[in-house]
Amino acid sequence: MEEQEVIERITRLQDEGIIKRLGIVVRHHELGYTANAMVVWDVPDEQLDEVGGKLGSESCVTLCYQRPRRLPEWPYNLFSMIHGKDRQRVLNYIDAIIESCGLEGIPHKVLFSGRRFKQRGARYQ
Repeated sequence: MEEQEVIERITRLQDEGIIKRLGIVVRHHELGYTANAMVVWDVPDEQLDEVGGKLGSESCVTLCYQRPRRLPEWPYNLFSMIHGKDRQRVLNYIDAIIESCGLEGIPHKVLFSGRRFKQRGARYQ
């Protein structure tokens, strides 16, 4: 199938509501990105869109999404995934993001992956 035909078909399927979301699964470990950290943030609700937009635009952030807090144990409402070649590089990315986005006052935790799970895309039957 020619590229233009694929694009037209996908566009039609999106317009018809058959495809709602299109994404890829990258096997980052095989590309040498062996350090993965989920950075969780306790962002004031009124700043959530602004901070989420800033984080999501950072090139080293591969996922950024909101989740509800689970108080009192879990105050975090914004999650961002960062992949790097090693842990120190990921920590350097986080420091740079905090400085460039002005997030010094936003509480956060860095949660490095301890185990690798099989990645696969959605499957419909």
